[in-house]
Amino acid sequence: MNAVRKQRLILVLLLLAGVGLAVALMLFALRENINHYFSPAQMAAGEAPVGQRMRGGGLVVPGSVERDTESLKVSFRISDGAGEVIVRYEGILPDLFVEGSGVVALGTLSSDGVFEASEVLAKHDENYMPPEVQKAIDDAHPKSGYSKPAAQTTAQSELRSLQDGS
Repeated sequence: MNAVRKQRLILVLLLLAGVGLAVALMLFALRENINHYFSPAQMAAGEAPVGQRMRGGGLVVPGSVERDTESLKVSFRISDGAGEVIVRYEGILPDLFVEGSGVVALGTLSSDGVFEASEVLAKHDENYMPPEVQKAIDDAHPKSGYSKPAAQTTAQSELRSLQDGS
């Protein structure tokens, strides 16, 4: 093998090693930022990993919100109709957080089955439900008719009748 060919081979191998290292670092960084979604039923059944950062969501169970008067600590239960899990959070809850509404929380599941949230996100209007929460509810109750709020269904049918009539 002559010197030019050997030099080219070394350059190509170094380039491939550099690209491989860059891809490996990128995948490692992305893996650290991926947060899988688990429903309350999956968390209650032990399907969610303990201590791993994840998202969990459901409807806030009415009457379950307990606030600490001395601090910003809050605990509440979320449900998807098939299971319930307690969520603990320390911080200011979003303005739209109310009992009976949909929330998605980011945090970790503790060994005692409590979801320790570092962030809580609330729905943004009266008809919105996070897609993951809607899917979990639909999976738990496929024929319950809970998939769309009545106001949204009525508004859609009124819009269709106006469009057909004009």
